[in-house]
Amino acid sequence: MRVAWVAIALLGWGGCTATPAKAQVRVETVATGVEHPWALAFLPDGRVGPPLGGVPRVDAVGQGGLLDVAVDRDFARNRQLYLCYAEPDPAGQGNATALARAVLAEAADRLQQVRVIFRQRPAIASRLHFGCRIVQSPDGTLYLTLGERYHRMADAQRLDNHLGKVVRVTPDGGVPPDNPFVGRRDALPEIWSYGHRNPQGAVWGPDGRLWLHEHGPQGGDELNRPEPGGNHGWPVVTFGEQYGGGPIGEGTHKPGMVAPLHHWTPSIAPSGMAWLTSDRYGPAWRGSLFIGALRGQRLVRLTLDGTRVAHEEHLLRELRQRIRDVRQGPDGWLYLLTDAADGQLLRLRPPG
Repeated sequence: MRVAWVAIALLGWGGCTATPAKAQVRVETVATGVEHPWALAFLPDGRVGPPLGGVPRVDAVGQGGLLDVAVDRDFARNRQLYLCYAEPDPAGQGNATALARAVLAEAADRLQQVRVIFRQRPAIASRLHFGCRIVQSPDGTLYLTLGERYHRMADAQRLDNHLGKVVRVTPDGGVPPDNPFVGRRDALPEIWSYGHRNPQGAVWGPDGRLWLHEHGPQGGDELNRPEPGGNHGWPVVTFGEQYGGGPIGEGTHKPGMVAPLHHWTPSIAPSGMAWLTSDRYGPAWRGSLFIGALRGQRLVRLTLDGTRVAHEEHLLRELRQRIRDVRQGPDGWLYLLTDAADGQLLRLRPPG
């Protein structure tokens, strides 16, 4: 079972060499006993929030459950939150990733006015590859990552469905008029980019663009910067291979398909992602991109030169924990969630 966690806090790897972890941070435990947490968000009242009532019905099977949570940019005025989760299909055709908008009650104990503003279609009878990361851009529009549900990977190349896509909608679920496929009869208008496998990390970059990473099959985990209308290749091109061995598709590159900025082969199973904009850890870490790893059980720090990964460092391997989410808090510290039956919310501090 997957559950979301709302933390209320005060204000040969893709061509790069991985550096062993050093004692650059110490780990503080903020909270324990969280069952397989998936995501955290920050609210302005300086405390850890209780479990919330009013959560919509969730299909907690396999990789599905209550997944990402995001706070509206105008939360201080409207108290709005966004949730994405595995939703059981009302017609009984399996499940699908849904995006809902809700208002947090003044007592911060329940969700009110819950309304689904987007549903992935078609619904699939699958326990796998829900995607489900939410990013709100400065203009207020919402990006949502969507997996291809594993058994329907070929649909990631089709524009008449939401499988293996990034979609972009307004806060009320409408279609922004500048979406790349608006007006095309053969494409769903919510689609921003396609050819994705299972993106479980997304963040708004300092360059004013969406960044994401996604799981590959037995290798080929990718870091991408989705282009409007871009085809990111899955399953036609990939650095991964079939489970048990054997090639997939037509190789690693193909004209007209967007190559990843970076890939991990073998796989680290990335999840969660955050840009560090604060000076809390010194100037060397400012501007780094931090990525959690599930299979890799570590925190990955990337130094970028534009869109090129110039350096990769692997941290916290001694924890031996699956790191599900990474966020920078309003206080400038990095916060992590560990994926376990007794999951933890951790804060990273400089040593000493």
